[in-house]
Amino acid sequence: MLKRPVARIAVASALLPLVLLAACRSTATNALASRRSEVTAPDTAPDRTTPPRSATTSTRAPSPVQTPSPVTTTTTAPNVAMPPAPTTPLATSPATPITLPPLATPSGGLVAGHVTAVGDSVMLDYQAALAADIPGIDVEAAVSRQWQAGEQVLQQLRSEGRLGAVVIVALGTNGPITSADFDAMMAILAGASRVVFVNIVVDRTWQDPNNQVLVAGVAHYPDTVMADWASLESQHPDWVYSDGTHLPIGGAGAQALAALIACVGGPSFTLSASTGVPDAGRRCGGRDDAGMGR
Repeated sequence: MLKRPVARIAVASALLPLVLLAACRSTATNALASRRSEVTAPDTAPDRTTPPRSATTSTRAPSPVQTPSPVTTTTTAPNVAMPPAPTTPLATSPATPITLPPLATPSGGLVAGHVTAVGDSVMLDYQAALAADIPGIDVEAAVSRQWQAGEQVLQQLRSEGRLGAVVIVALGTNGPITSADFDAMMAILAGASRVVFVNIVVDRTWQDPNNQVLVAGVAHYPDTVMADWASLESQHPDWVYSDGTHLPIGGAGAQALAALIACVGGPSFTLSASTGVPDAGRRCGGRDDAGMGR
């Protein structure tokens, strides 16, 4: 009875080392397989400091070398508003200089060194620009003023001793005039140092006949000059409103018309016989082409 348990214990003792050895080998095999898996398997999340390398290499064409732009020298011109350049070349010829005579000594009833302007609603449009070009000027302008009404204004100023020795007349927009009207105006202004007549731009049948009367009158009377607004405006129709007559107050047309009048009304400016365009806002002072003389 005692021999069988003793035999079983002996067998178990003999098998125990074998069992332990097998277990150790299994553990070592599993560990080795795990290490091989860690070495050969790719990372599921790339390292944040080293970006993953692609299996293929992309070859890009080199960017073309950009030729540097040629170096240009820019000369800054004076800050002057210039008229738009023509789209086609224009034939040019030297301007014939016309020198206005010095202002004559005014006769009695006229204020030497003073300028008076009489006009209609168009003059109201450039009144501020005219006052800037001719400091101290007396502007007498009213809406719908006729030529004869302007004569009455000037006659009253002269009788009161307030009429300037230089007079600007910008009338004729609101009705026809004749050579007799021109003569009557000059009778009132007799002895003036200079009288500047401004021709008209108006979409009425009397525009051209009135301008012809002004041209003939200026040619007949000494110490009179013409400010040719009609020729100047024809080069810049955008300077006026859609009615073709009035100008935006403070606009380029108002400034150009005032500059033109100031040029031809000055004491002794050298002008151009061509219809050159005086730049808006420029003061003549004998330096710019006014575009019109006698």
